[in-house]
Amino acid sequence: MTTDSQAQFNVGSDAVNYDVMPGTEGPSVVNISSFYKDTGMFTYDPGFTSTASCESKITYIDGDAGVLLYRGYPIEQLAEHGDFLESCYLLLYGELPTMSQKQDFVNRVTRHTMIHEQMNRFYSGFRRDAHPMAVMVGCVGALSAFYHDSTDITDPQAREIASIRMVAKMPTIAAWAYKYSIGQPFVYPQNDLDYSANFLRMCFAVPCEEYKVNPVLARAMDRIFILHADHEQNASTSTVRLAGSSGANPFACIAAGIACLWGPAHGGANEAALNMLDQIGTADRIPEFIDRAKDKNDPFRLMGFGHRVYKNYDPRARIMQKTCHEVLSELGIKDDPLLEVAMELEKIALNDPYFVEKKLYPNIDFYSGITLRALGFPTTMFTVLFALARTVGWIAQWKEMVEDPAQRIGRPRQLYTGSPKREYMPIAQR
Repeated sequence: MTTDSQAQFNVGSDAVNYDVMPGTEGPSVVNISSFYKDTGMFTYDPGFTSTASCESKITYIDGDAGVLLYRGYPIEQLAEHGDFLESCYLLLYGELPTMSQKQDFVNRVTRHTMIHEQMNRFYSGFRRDAHPMAVMVGCVGALSAFYHDSTDITDPQAREIASIRMVAKMPTIAAWAYKYSIGQPFVYPQNDLDYSANFLRMCFAVPCEEYKVNPVLARAMDRIFILHADHEQNASTSTVRLAGSSGANPFACIAAGIACLWGPAHGGANEAALNMLDQIGTADRIPEFIDRAKDKNDPFRLMGFGHRVYKNYDPRARIMQKTCHEVLSELGIKDDPLLEVAMELEKIALNDPYFVEKKLYPNIDFYSGITLRALGFPTTMFTVLFALARTVGWIAQWKEMVEDPAQRIGRPRQLYTGSPKREYMPIAQR
């Protein structure tokens, strides 16, 4: 990586210089990798909010401007004009595919959509009331036992096969987790359907009647997948990279990412937003909850507003809002009370000086919960769908990390504030 200048740190009476590394977009980075060797001190950055843990060419976010790019392409353009597998190809290989490349990629994914038949019995090992995310963590982690021929991370071909398998099999694994949770028989993939239509069929078809995929709903599902495919070095992506830095196989790394995503502060935000709208109930109660959100002494928080990275309108939220309306219109849901509350809440929040000043704009979770519920998914499946979509981003980030010659095993440091060294005393003398 080239440098464009140097940054100087004054440590006591000494001055140390470090290279400043420019990116193609966004702020430059001070390379302090030798800081401990040079000064005998660590830097302190809880949550790593000011620390670049890696160099990446995959995703870029400008939170102040409300920009999200996949390999340089604006998310709005990809969601409006492309499809999910095209975005998958872009994230994995760096460029949009030609027609022949797209056909080849789709064929390879389609040929890997089935999961090993013995995994049927693996599902039955879970309690009937197990959370679908618990099932996902277990089943994805178990893939390394069923597909151990593609776990050699030093083999480029094995990495490629594992990548395709993960993208292809995740819809089947997720749909079966849903079917198991509601006590319905598993539905196998149907190769003449596209990626999102196939997933909807596996979720909602039953053997006793024919299921026809609604193209409007399939397109909405596809767009949701695109919007969630990658999001830079968030908690779950960083987890995948950290796990992968030890040399762990890709299936184990993705299972680790799913476990991290399960946290309510990360993947569960859309479920929390839906629960909040349920709690508000009707539009006339919004002022009451707005006042509560402004009260520092009230634990109530408006879910689905603001974002740790975006300090402007989340670019994905506008697309998700449009998608939400399309789904509700197609299904004939004209008077959804939750949507009425959501629209009024959005209008107030965008004009209320308190929210404007704090830049608490609606984010993607604000609308996605309503949309997923309209599609027929229970709230327990929301994070599962997030994991399905994010798998390709995790895999792309994992591959980039494995192929980076500068990559080393992750080893964050700490500021130790425990007891100083002390001597052990026999129990009778304590």
